[in-house]
Amino acid sequence: MAAPLPRDPIADAQENWAKHGWGNVAEPMAAITAIMRTQQILMARAESALKPFGLTFARYELLALLNFSRKHELPMNKASALLQVHPTSVTNAVDRLEQAGLVTREPHPTDGRTTLVRLTSAGSSLVRRATETLNTEVFADSGFPQKDLGPLIRILADFRQQAGDFEG
Repeated sequence: MAAPLPRDPIADAQENWAKHGWGNVAEPMAAITAIMRTQQILMARAESALKPFGLTFARYELLALLNFSRKHELPMNKASALLQVHPTSVTNAVDRLEQAGLVTREPHPTDGRTTLVRLTSAGSSLVRRATETLNTEVFADSGFPQKDLGPLIRILADFRQQAGDFEG
């Protein structure tokens, strides 16, 4: 990671927004930009923790989803919906995970149009170890004070619900 900047560039941008006559949107711009930058920082931490396992966070999420499913398998279209990503993204992740021997594709037993993606024993073992690492290196030391986590989760969930992410 690069050396810290001497000043907060988002605070500077907020000030510049206000100076240029956009004061009514300076604070929302700063909040949105801060969330985007925070996402980049958190993603970099997660990707760094997962690198020794040969996983990206997107591939890890798919493995974790399969690991949590009752039969360790899901229709690919359901995985896409639950991960909230385009089906092409799931297909690409499955391609890579299948090449690594972590998942298999199987025909659905009753619906010939549907393909199941199934976690292999190697995938199950890897996702357990990767989860332990993420829990230790990223989630246990999130960088957010414990007292802020509940309110932060609620604020973000409210935003996501209002944006149509889920019904609630």
